[in-house]
Amino acid sequence: MAFDPGILTEHVPALLSGLVDTLWLCAASAVLAGLLGVVLVVLRRIGSRPLAALIDAYIAVTLALPLLVLLYVSFYVLPDFGLLLPAPVVGVLTLAIYYAPYIAQVIQAAIDGVPKGTVEAAVAIGMSPLAVARRIVAPQALPLLLPTMTGLAIGLFKDSALLSVISVHEFMFAAKSVVSETYAPLEVYCMVALVYWAATALLHALTRRWEQRIAVAHGIPLTR
Repeated sequence: MAFDPGILTEHVPALLSGLVDTLWLCAASAVLAGLLGVVLVVLRRIGSRPLAALIDAYIAVTLALPLLVLLYVSFYVLPDFGLLLPAPVVGVLTLAIYYAPYIAQVIQAAIDGVPKGTVEAAVAIGMSPLAVARRIVAPQALPLLLPTMTGLAIGLFKDSALLSVISVHEFMFAAKSVVSETYAPLEVYCMVALVYWAATALLHALTRRWEQRIAVAHGIPLTR
């Protein structure tokens, strides 16, 4: 079978449109997942014991289920209970719900990794809880967060390809449409693989550079 990338020339706009949609979907999902993750951490730390148990149950169930199952439940089962949402909204919300527990676990681990002595010293000199969080905890926790958060961001970007199964117009959906028109799966999917690799490599490089700057600014040695 001959490899002819020229077949894709006239379909580049459709593929680019799908890639742009993927980036917007991932950005919206990441923001929502981050906010929900922070809320989970805060409620778990300051809420009542029943609320903490409920949050723990949500995290345990979500971490145990494949993303594809959650997508199918959200898109095909919830409408039976009167909750009918557009496919892109379902995709964004499902990704956010799926990744929020991971983010919460990472944030919790980073906070636990901050030396308790620094926090106790800040409280002893009269700093407010907000000031302690902003000036003591955050600068020390952020370098601990970045490596794992980078992995989660890359995972979210790759998992966004699953949104094509519920007919969300994104990069993989656009690629499937091109394959159905050109009958050239080799060229299309090789190009798709290359784009995903390039995007994840770029994201990793950017966050790695940010991590280095933060580590240098706060005198924290890098572990990798």
